[in-house]
Amino acid sequence: MALNNTVLLVVGLAMLILGGDLLVRGASRIALRFKISPLVVGVTIVAFGTSAPELLISIQAALAGSPDITMGNVVGSNICNLALVLGVTALIAPIPVNSDSIKIDWPMAMGSSLLLYFLVREGFVDDYEGIMFIVLLILYVIFIIRRSRKNNISPAELGIEVEAPSDAEKQNMGKDILLIIIGGGGLYFGSDWFVNSARDLAIYLGVSERIVGITVVAIGTSLPELVTSVVAAFKRETDLALGNLMGSNIFNILSILGITSLISEIEVSEVILNSDMIWMLAITLVILPMMVFNKRIDRYEGLILLGTYVFYTVNVII
Repeated sequence: MALNNTVLLVVGLAMLILGGDLLVRGASRIALRFKISPLVVGVTIVAFGTSAPELLISIQAALAGSPDITMGNVVGSNICNLALVLGVTALIAPIPVNSDSIKIDWPMAMGSSLLLYFLVREGFVDDYEGIMFIVLLILYVIFIIRRSRKNNISPAELGIEVEAPSDAEKQNMGKDILLIIIGGGGLYFGSDWFVNSARDLAIYLGVSERIVGITVVAIGTSLPELVTSVVAAFKRETDLALGNLMGSNIFNILSILGITSLISEIEVSEVILNSDMIWMLAITLVILPMMVFNKRIDRYEGLILLGTYVFYTVNVII
């Protein structure tokens, strides 16, 4: 049984990552065909599309009655992004910090995390709070688009790749529609297999769904960010790594929890509230002095972040 669940977990994760990629590719190409700005496509379709695996997992877990997987996925992914992914990336190559990361990305990431923490002290995230998250996300996206247009910033400078269709591909919209259908199917079935196998694995191993959500699910859904950041580090192209990871954390809270809570109320256990969220806030806070003092995150700071993640994960499991 454990082997079957593990295989389904891996296959489900692979389908999620591939499905999200296909969905983004098809949707962004269709949007560009209709003369929508690459910047708008990048900040909306591509940004939302890359969060699609986490979103589908959270919705599936909430509907399946596994709220700890839903909240553990978001909180665990945020911890994973700023401790594991950022730590590993900085160990490979130092990460320069631009002023936007200090003035915009960090305050928004910290503000979203604090808002979540204080709102869920009542023990759940309901549809009213979900609407608030979505409104904040829309305002944030509008702000990014307006500011980027004013300063003539391209999607690439925001760390977002927008794949435009070639002249030959422009003649065949059916291919892009097919990519969206296949991608959506991959996300649906991948999330179903991933969540159910993760829950069954937790039962089999005798651990809580929180532990599975914080570790297995969070690391699994952060794999694309980890691979992208590591590849960029080896190429010495880490300029955008910090902003990308902060942006991912903002979208995790505002879009994933916002949309999921509209579909099903999300319960929040005391241990996630009083332990995991405190870790998320602390790690986000610790990164600020690293960003401000040297205007870059060096290898020894990367080692501190990586060590923090290892300590946290061991502490969760034990």
